[in-house]
Amino acid sequence: MAEEMRIVLRNYGKIDPLEINDYIALDGYKALEKAKAMEQALLIADVKKANLRGRGGAGFNCGQKWSFAYQAQADQKYVICNADEGEPGTYKDRLIMENDPHTLIEGMAICAYAIGATKGYIYLRGEYPFLVSTLNAAIEQASKKGFLDKFSIEVRSGAGAYVCGEETALIESIEGKRGEPRFKPPYPPAEGLWGKPTIVNNVETFANIPVIVDKGGEWYASIGAPSYPGTKVFTLTGDINNRTFFEVPTNTTIYELIYKFGGGIPAGKKFKAVQIGGTSGAFIPTELLKTPVAFDAMSEIGATTGSGAVLVLDETRDIVDVVTRIAGFFEHESCGKCAPCREGTARTHELMHKLNEGFGSSEDLELLDRLGRVMSISCLCGLGQAAPAPVLSTIKHFNADYYAKLV
Repeated sequence: MAEEMRIVLRNYGKIDPLEINDYIALDGYKALEKAKAMEQALLIADVKKANLRGRGGAGFNCGQKWSFAYQAQADQKYVICNADEGEPGTYKDRLIMENDPHTLIEGMAICAYAIGATKGYIYLRGEYPFLVSTLNAAIEQASKKGFLDKFSIEVRSGAGAYVCGEETALIESIEGKRGEPRFKPPYPPAEGLWGKPTIVNNVETFANIPVIVDKGGEWYASIGAPSYPGTKVFTLTGDINNRTFFEVPTNTTIYELIYKFGGGIPAGKKFKAVQIGGTSGAFIPTELLKTPVAFDAMSEIGATTGSGAVLVLDETRDIVDVVTRIAGFFEHESCGKCAPCREGTARTHELMHKLNEGFGSSEDLELLDRLGRVMSISCLCGLGQAAPAPVLSTIKHFNADYYAKLV
């Protein structure tokens, strides 16, 4: 792990997360002071120059998003941290909030100053109730020290809905409604929480902000891949020697994630596949392991960096069985608002189960592929659009595993 580059996790293991003075001793909140001494437009321009792109999965330019909210005219604006970390195998946001909550709070406060917001929310995954007290304690400490000024932050807990990781479904949930995605446009920076301009960024995205403000956008843009600069936190699970986490520059390859930082496959077994980006990520075969983990490079091979979850499978794993279980997950988590996702996830699981049990035909496999391609362009939100990715990628790269189970 000596070759890690820690920006987001720079204070991990160095401070007491419940002691603000520890954070201040490591130059905490100095970036906020620097930001408040800048003009809002110039601050946003520097964040834009850094080319920080969302670390929650969508990869949209953070500074560009902020500029939309800054330019919007309204009597109230909001900043929301998306801490609804629902992807199985992902725990990067938990690491940040558990060990360095003030870096998140400082990032949110800088964003609030930049766009002119006075109210913020941290929308916390329902399965993280133990973090509520940690975040509330950090917020209270920052407020008492005068760092938040007129900006107040409230922690809201979700109820375990995977779809609330989508920003508009998250907004609906905060408003007290059923967590379902909205039709877009309008987008949240123009019309978000209670119809007001709203910035929604991921925990990891906000955690980058203090360092960017402190060291400058050009410095950050020089790290990693030019089109997706900076670092990314990855969490390794599955058939891997080092089931751990680390933060590396975005030009690191998938091969390096598995064999350099992950320590390779245990028990002398061979690598079979890796799924990156959480349950909605594509499965990647051996021949594509030299691909950098940067957003655009991954998109070129039909995959995604996503949440940074890395699930490694060895040669003994049944790909069709694994994908069948994933299909069941998406059927369960679909909110049901749009027909392509509501019906598509159910039919996908039905067809996968049929194939997995050995009763499927080549016609079923063709239907499954066609259904997945339709869902990827017709579903309302990212959940439905990404749900077919594990299916489509394994049909493409692991076709033999499917044909071995056909009638």
